[in-house]
Amino acid sequence: MAAVFARAEILPGPRPCIEVGSAALQIASIPWLAQLHVSFTDDPRLATVRVRIADSAEAADFTVIDDVDDSEAGACQSDAVPHLIAISSDPSPSDPVIYLSHDGPSDYRIFVQSKTFSARDAAALIVSARDNHRRLETASL
Repeated sequence: MAAVFARAEILPGPRPCIEVGSAALQIASIPWLAQLHVSFTDDPRLATVRVRIADSAEAADFTVIDDVDDSEAGACQSDAVPHLIAISSDPSPSDPVIYLSHDGPSDYRIFVQSKTFSARDAAALIVSARDNHRRLETASL
């Protein structure tokens, strides 16, 4: 176990991260440490959330654009401890299942032009932000 954690410490650079309100959400480098999990499917009938890749930033609900060579690109700027998000290949029944496509109906539209974020990263983060917000609302009732 110690070797796994040591390897995680030397992974290069920050992981993709967004800030939503006072919360930070970040893609986990070690999946089993994540508080939230999502998965992806190629079958739209199995999806619980549909995310469409938009052709432009103007057509998107969530946009990630960076063209900087800074090693901190994609990192959250706040001091908040981020909620870690894992992209799972073996989801639990309560985890969101994302169908990512370039067309068709969608719950969210994303536009990504980034050196640090993939479309899957952006979809995982925006879906987790929505899911995390609902969990916080439910906990406060």
